[in-house]
Amino acid sequence: MTVNLSATPVGGSPLPATLDPATYRSHALHSSDRTWSETNCYVDLWIELLHAMGADPTPALAFALSAGFDGRQWDFVKFQPEDLRLLYGIDVAEMNIWKPFGEHLVENMHDGVLSTVEIDAFYLPDTDGTSYGREHTKTTIVPTTIDTDARRLDYFHNAGLFRLEGDDFDGALARSLPPGAVALPPYVERILVDRDALAAGPEVDDHDLDVVRSHLARADRGNPVERLGRRVIEDVALVRESGPDFFHLWSFGTLRQCGSTAELAADLAEYLERRGVVGAAAAAEPFRAVASGAKSVQFRMARAARGREVDVSESVAAMATAWQTGMDKVRSAL
Repeated sequence: MTVNLSATPVGGSPLPATLDPATYRSHALHSSDRTWSETNCYVDLWIELLHAMGADPTPALAFALSAGFDGRQWDFVKFQPEDLRLLYGIDVAEMNIWKPFGEHLVENMHDGVLSTVEIDAFYLPDTDGTSYGREHTKTTIVPTTIDTDARRLDYFHNAGLFRLEGDDFDGALARSLPPGAVALPPYVERILVDRDALAAGPEVDDHDLDVVRSHLARADRGNPVERLGRRVIEDVALVRESGPDFFHLWSFGTLRQCGSTAELAADLAEYLERRGVVGAAAAAEPFRAVASGAKSVQFRMARAARGREVDVSESVAAMATAWQTGMDKVRSAL
């Protein structure tokens, strides 16, 4: 049985029928010349999903302005459900899984409904070199085609559209469990799209500007990058003692999330200028300074993980100053 969501007549899929992993071109937010070409699996997934639906994902990056640091990690930022609903007419809600989840995915496709699903990256070929065939770790994908007979699945993940098949198909959908084993149901969301609202775009009634203002209203009134910097300095000894494997996990939740968030904030600032918010683009340069600063500090912390002495105090201080400047400029422009 083959179900191609983009060609499903029931319910009307928002995806084009021409989607093909071999020819798909990722959004510019994932271009190789960026400081951070990827952020986290959920944000990257939605960038590409909105792009494939013909929508500009940039207005929904307003979450970058309300991101913070809780003393342990930079926020694992996400496209917010309320923003997706207001900007694009997209409703995202958790599904109740009461049978093998692959069956739910196929049924959703038949109805023209998109699904996000947590999958073991061990079975995802696009993670070759990291998790694929090496490490069991969860990540989120959106399937676009499922062929149960050919054991093939096309899916959005991170910065692109990919294909898995054969044993990876069985593993990803938990179809190859040993006798008596039970798969823990994954987290699955169903995505309903109001085609009229999607076509109207996020600028209707200034919804895009309202979303930005709502995130600014709940943004940290302090300086989360300054707090992150203090924690990074405190953790130099810990990283040096714990080694490279620990460093990679640590840096993902701190410097990578902060840096990639700041780069998205720069893209949002430039979008606001194009929308007529005069002066907003002035925030792009300081936000990108945070992004490049985080990458530089990450490289130095990698040296610490190899046992070397490093001093990142000046760099993290410069990042904090740049973040504050960027936030002040956006607030002033709006």
